[in-house]
Amino acid sequence: MSSSESYPKKFSTICGQTLFSNLSKEEQAFISEKAGKHRFTLQELRQICEISRDLTMWGENPIQQIWHHFSSGKSTEKAAKKAIINQLKTHWLTLKENATHYPKIADITLPLQKLKLETIDKKRLGLGYCPVASERTRCCNLMTLDAIDNCGFDCSYCSIQSFYHEDKIYFDQGFAEKLHTLKLDPNQTYHIGTGQSSDSLLWGNKHGILDTLTAFAKANPNVILELKTKSKNINYLLAHEIPANIICTWSLNTPTIISNEEHRAATLDDRIDAARQAADKGIIVGFHFHPMIHYNNWKEEYTLIFHRLQDLFSPEEVALISFGTLTYTKPVVKQIRQRGLKSKILQLPLIDSDGKLSYSEETKLEMFSHAYQSFLAWHKKVFFYLCMENNRLWEPAFGYAYPSNEDFELAMKRAYLAKINTK
Repeated sequence: MSSSESYPKKFSTICGQTLFSNLSKEEQAFISEKAGKHRFTLQELRQICEISRDLTMWGENPIQQIWHHFSSGKSTEKAAKKAIINQLKTHWLTLKENATHYPKIADITLPLQKLKLETIDKKRLGLGYCPVASERTRCCNLMTLDAIDNCGFDCSYCSIQSFYHEDKIYFDQGFAEKLHTLKLDPNQTYHIGTGQSSDSLLWGNKHGILDTLTAFAKANPNVILELKTKSKNINYLLAHEIPANIICTWSLNTPTIISNEEHRAATLDDRIDAARQAADKGIIVGFHFHPMIHYNNWKEEYTLIFHRLQDLFSPEEVALISFGTLTYTKPVVKQIRQRGLKSKILQLPLIDSDGKLSYSEETKLEMFSHAYQSFLAWHKKVFFYLCMENNRLWEPAFGYAYPSNEDFELAMKRAYLAKINTK
C-alpha cells in the first residue's frame, strides 16, 4: 500500500481482509467514522471488527454503545488511538475471562433451514483415520467412515462447518458397493465410527445407509462399528435386528448448552430416552460429553446428567463414557464469526493448547476430574477416556495414563469387545 494513497481508499481495501462486511450497518457506520478519525491499520481494524462481532454474538452492548466510555487521556493522536483500542481489548478480555452466563430461556432466532439432499458418486470409499488426530494429543486411532457429508444440525461450535459451506447433504450413491468390496484383515480388530462428517442417525435409512452399515457389521464381526448421534431418530434400530458389534453412542450436554448452542439437535430428554430404548433392545450404548463447556452453572448441571445416567442404565449396558472440551483451529473460529449466530461459544479465554485454541489446562482438569469422580461406581465396569486431550491430563484426572496411542487403542478395543461378547 503506497504511503501516498488516501486513507479512505486504503480503508476500503483493507476492509475486505476483515469481518467488516459481516457487521451490522450500524457497526459499519460507527467503525468507518472512527477509522476516518484514527486511521486504523489493517491489524487494528481486524481486531476491532472481531471484537465487535463477538460482542454482538454474546448479547453484550455493541461497540458503538461502549466506545464513548473509553478515554484516551493522551496528547498525541497515535497515543490516544492506542489507549482506546487497549481499553476495548481489556473490556473484551474481561468478558472472556469471567464466568459465562447463559439466559434461562435461549433468545435465538435461527435462519430458515433449506437443506438440499444430493447423491454424488465418490471415487473412493470415505474410510480413513480421525481427521482431527494430532501427535500432540492422545488419540484412540479411530477409523472414520464417511457415509454422509455434512450435518443437518446446527451446533454453534461444530468443526464440520469449516469443511462444508453449503446447505447441502451429500450421500455417496455407490456407498453400498464400495463398502461391500472393502477387504479387511480377518485377524485384525477394527474400530470404525460414522459420526465424524455427519450425524449417524439423523437421516435414518435414507438411501439405504443403515441397511448397508448393518450388513457390513454382520459380515465383519471383527469390526466395532460406532454410530454417534445427537438425534432421537432410532426407528430403524427398533425395527431391525442390530448385530452386537454395532455400538450406538449419544453426545450429551446440559439443557442450557443444548438450547443455546446445539441448535436443531434433539433435547437431552429425547437423547437419553432414545438411548434407553436402544439399550432395552439389547444394543450396547455409550455417552460422549464432548464438548464439556465451562459456564457459571456447569458443575451442577453436568452432575445432574451424570447421576441420571447411573440411575437409568446399568454399567453392563454402557461401553464407554468420554470427556473432552472445546478445541478450535483458527479457520473454525473465523467461520463461527462469519456465521454470526447468537452464541457465547467464543466467550472463553482461548489459549494455545497443543496446537489448537482451548481452555486452560487448569480448567480442563477441574471439569474432567469432577466428571470422572461423578461416575465412581462405574470406574471398573465402563471404559472412560479423554477425547483428543494431551496425555498429561490423564493421570491427574483419571489416576492412570496410556504410554502411547497404540496402548490406548488396544485397551479401548478390549473393553468394547468384552461388552460385545456378552451379547
